[in-house]
Amino acid sequence: MKILLAVDGSPYTKKMLAYLATHAEMFGTNNQFTLLNVQLPLPPRARAAVGAEVVKSYHDEEATKVFSPVLKFLKRHNIEPDTISKVGHPGELIAKTADSGKFDLVIMGSHGHSALGNLVMGSVATKVMAHCGTPVLLVR
Repeated sequence: MKILLAVDGSPYTKKMLAYLATHAEMFGTNNQFTLLNVQLPLPPRARAAVGAEVVKSYHDEEATKVFSPVLKFLKRHNIEPDTISKVGHPGELIAKTADSGKFDLVIMGSHGHSALGNLVMGSVATKVMAHCGTPVLLVR
């Protein structure tokens, strides 16, 4: 199975990884894993002030900060994933990546907001589920 793991370095990512590790019978090493980190773009004025090269370097460094502990954790569980980092709106890009990459499953952590909380604050998980044709497993 081809599995996309959406990671952002938050405690919810850690919960998702713990779930993955404790359910090895479902998510063992026979699967192909890809880590996806999506970062919000810098404001246009900031991008213009520092230049494209500095912005790219910043996003690369931020992705590395997220990926490093996740890769270390997965390696201890004999999982060697691919990595993808993107810049944009997380919910939309996670869904597009899952669908265009022909993934069988997306796994991601969720804050677990109520319906009212999602209405007021929005939710990456809600947007992924709304736009994604790939099954999504949310871990709370």
